[in-house]
Amino acid sequence: MRNIFVYKVCDYIRDNTLIAPNDTILVGLSGGADSVALLLLLNELGYHCIAAHCNFHLRGEESNRDEQFCKNLCATFNIKLLKKDFDVDGCRKVTGESVEMACRTLRYDWWRSIIESGEANLIAVGHHREDNIETFFINMLRGCGIQGLKGMLPKSGNIIRPLLESTRVEIEQYLSDKGVGYVIDSTNNENEYRRNRLRNVILPEIEKYFPGASSSISKTISCIRGNYELYSDSIDYLRHKYVSAEKGINISRIVTEERHPRMVLFELISPMGFNMTHVNNILASFDENGKCDVSGRYFNADDISLLLNRGYLTICEPSSTAESESVQCVNLNELPFHTDVITKEQFDLLRKERMLSSRSLYFDSGILNKPHTFTVRNWEAGDRLAPFGMNGTKLLSDIFNDAKLSVEEKKQVKVLLCDDRIIWVIGLRASRYFPVTEKTSHVLVVSYENC
Repeated sequence: MRNIFVYKVCDYIRDNTLIAPNDTILVGLSGGADSVALLLLLNELGYHCIAAHCNFHLRGEESNRDEQFCKNLCATFNIKLLKKDFDVDGCRKVTGESVEMACRTLRYDWWRSIIESGEANLIAVGHHREDNIETFFINMLRGCGIQGLKGMLPKSGNIIRPLLESTRVEIEQYLSDKGVGYVIDSTNNENEYRRNRLRNVILPEIEKYFPGASSSISKTISCIRGNYELYSDSIDYLRHKYVSAEKGINISRIVTEERHPRMVLFELISPMGFNMTHVNNILASFDENGKCDVSGRYFNADDISLLLNRGYLTICEPSSTAESESVQCVNLNELPFHTDVITKEQFDLLRKERMLSSRSLYFDSGILNKPHTFTVRNWEAGDRLAPFGMNGTKLLSDIFNDAKLSVEEKKQVKVLLCDDRIIWVIGLRASRYFPVTEKTSHVLVVSYENC
């Protein structure tokens, strides 16, 4: 007779449409309680399962003990076991990943190769309720939106999580009732990793002072997941509304028709690797009427570029993007920039001695009191600067003519922007924004090593 826990998981599988009768399920089997319970439970429910065990050889004999346990378990229950050894250190030398991330990459790459071979069509992992709560907190502490707060999903592509609403206590009780043991990873008690610190230190303290907190947080995650599904449907509608295969993303319409254009654009381009800084820089080119005063500007993510032209954003291959036209978000405290802070008295002395460098920019340090977005790009025709010591603005092309720059020298000129305003024609001329005045106490000196 099946116990209540088995019926609970069975209902969860059915309610979330996780498994079809003819599916073959690859179960990630570490030997720990979660994966052992998952394998045995799916087997008990009559699903066709194959177990897959990774030996990362990170814990000496303990790793070999885990492998042998999995072999014995699968032999006892007549379940096919696939096993693979991994060189984690060798992987890390190539990728630079942490041990934790390298193991995850190797594990999922192997599992996906098994799926591609046709030996199975689903991957089942043993994530349970407490794992989901830990993920919720990790994402929240990193800083995230609704997508991160929704936690893990019952199904992501061909990866299923049948135990996601089950507790660790229920899982261990299930194994106890069946008289089946499991192995314990000794590193789970070490608090070197953030997830372990949450599991072993922080969450128990929360539960201590707020009894029932885990159950309440789990309900909150479930609510957010429902909100996310509605949100995702809305984004799909907006994508259909504003994106066309021929012209790309109609930014002009987004600006004029949406109450929250920043968030709409972010959701449309963030899956391609673009962030909110990119969004802000794109929207800075539009007025409230949706008119764009910039054309031919590129915005780059890791492996893709977007071209802003005539109010539309279109995807470009990186190879077709002129590097000199790209907009790069920069930190003034990181190369190729360098910053120093000097007193107003030191600045006055340098100015008196005519020792202020034409290769540096001098700001009132108050510029750092508020958050600003700094970007660097090549100058463009029509760019104007509000020069220090002048009223109005001046075309950069006129500034170049005054400086008697050659055609080749003009091609190399870059500009530094604060938010959407040019504040420095690098190495040539500063704007009058954030000037050093008698009220200034400290001066920020910005240098650019390539000028």
